[in-house]
Amino acid sequence: MKKLALHWKILIGMLLGVIFGIAMTFTPGGKAFVNDWIKSFGSIFIKLLKLIAVPLIIASLIKGVSDLKDISKFSKIGGRTIIIYILTTVLAITVGLIAVNLLQPGKGISEETITRLTDTYSSDKAVVAKLQEAKKQKSSGPLQFLVDMVPDNAMSAMGNNKKMLQVIFFAILFGISMLLIKEEKVRTLKHFFDGLNEVILKMVDLIMLTAPYAVFALLANVIVSSGDADLLFALTKYAGVVVLGLAIMIVIYSLMVKFIVGKSPGWFLKNLSPAQLLAFSTSSSAATLPVTMERVEEHLGVDTEVASFVLPVGATINMDGTSLYQGVAAVFISQALGFHLTFGDQLTIVLTALLASIGSAAVPGAGMVMLVIVLEAIGFPPDKLAVGLALIFAVDRPLDMCRTVINVTGDATVSMIVAKSVGKLGEPHPVEWDDDYHVKK
Repeated sequence: MKKLALHWKILIGMLLGVIFGIAMTFTPGGKAFVNDWIKSFGSIFIKLLKLIAVPLIIASLIKGVSDLKDISKFSKIGGRTIIIYILTTVLAITVGLIAVNLLQPGKGISEETITRLTDTYSSDKAVVAKLQEAKKQKSSGPLQFLVDMVPDNAMSAMGNNKKMLQVIFFAILFGISMLLIKEEKVRTLKHFFDGLNEVILKMVDLIMLTAPYAVFALLANVIVSSGDADLLFALTKYAGVVVLGLAIMIVIYSLMVKFIVGKSPGWFLKNLSPAQLLAFSTSSSAATLPVTMERVEEHLGVDTEVASFVLPVGATINMDGTSLYQGVAAVFISQALGFHLTFGDQLTIVLTALLASIGSAAVPGAGMVMLVIVLEAIGFPPDKLAVGLALIFAVDRPLDMCRTVINVTGDATVSMIVAKSVGKLGEPHPVEWDDDYHVKK
């Protein structure tokens, strides 16, 4: 009997999680049951993915850079990666702005709904925390993100998943240094990182065996924690515009894969789907990174030399989905609160959202923090910032799940384009978790 593909198992787990969560919402004590007995399994799964993220980046990036033989290849890969990431981010923001200006979801929000949302969320601890984080982020210098990229203690950076850019910086510097040393002197070190990379990828395979059960737990918890259903319904038009923009980005990525890479969009989405589904369930590009790298290398055929650089960098600075959301949310809030935006303001949104997506890469809950920075850039009244965030806070979690899917899909698309451009796109070579085990037996 043919084994059920992993993406189908994950989809079944997600569907059952949603059904179970809805059932628990209407069951006395159901929410407490999910929090006490179900939620923990999803949390453990995310911790396992984060556990291997830093070792995977270090092993794969050092291996990838040191295998290049020629340092000019690295500069070529790096330059093309950054340029394409900037272009796709600008494209995503533009798509969001066009959609929100055409459909104008903020014009349909009643004063009563605005008042209810403001009363419910404007003093929420999470909203207050986002405002404080944005204030802190804005007070730092324009080049602070470059300063933050350079670690003063490599071990400290490796012990903190929020310092992913610092880990990437150290790994690239280490790999380049190996590249500049005679091969016989670093042969043992290269073998070590080659082996470490293989071990970490095998750990990804083992962890993914639990993915269907983990997404069940994650989705069940999301459903029982969704809050006021009436307020969620009141924001469906706004949420619909965001989702429409994100769906358009999926189409754009598919067209890029077809016409630039020369691969079938259906094949691309099918092979990437486990990473997309995990991105949706976890709302974290960083947590999904190990799975994204495994899918891109083994199932899409991108060489480790390219994937090991493009994907970790993308997980931290490429936020196409989040940037699109910035544009839609900023205009929606302005429409709802009667704040007029000029064409110049909308250009400011594009530029600020682009810069914020890079500068706020390591900030927890970067989406809403970036939004505050964007709103302040267009002169939005400071006394209404809390009200603006309150307007969209109710649907932020489900939209965060959707935009993370776009972030991951964008990373994978760019990795294929860069790999194609430097002749590093080959045939897929899927590896099952027990392949080597059968050989040993």
